[in-house]
Amino acid sequence: MVLAGDLVLLGGPLGAGKTFLTRALLRALGVPASRPVASPTFGLVHEYALESGLTVLHADLYRLAGKSGEVGALGLRERRQEGALVVVEWGHEHVRWLGPATLSIELSRTPERSAHLTGLRAAQLP
Repeated sequence: MVLAGDLVLLGGPLGAGKTFLTRALLRALGVPASRPVASPTFGLVHEYALESGLTVLHADLYRLAGKSGEVGALGLRERRQEGALVVVEWGHEHVRWLGPATLSIELSRTPERSAHLTGLRAAQLP
């Protein structure tokens, strides 16, 4: 279960299914099939306001590898403090700017697709 203010980190190689998993999560949270859910690779962050009142931010930080200062400028940590659920692809190296994760999912596609989940529910933002 994910909650307002949570940070979900998605890792794995290109094509492992990070955006596919995010799309499935958003559908389960109520984003209709008529609303496209694509990778925010070039826009960096896509925002979804749900009927439940929850805001979900989907970020892809692949292009910001080695540029953690730019991650801080996105304001994702602050949005978490405001109650947004933040799902980040390629975010593991940027935890300093994102705050502690509540769930980490590492996807693999070889030799077959698999996922390794690490729950960190105790993580809280200061």
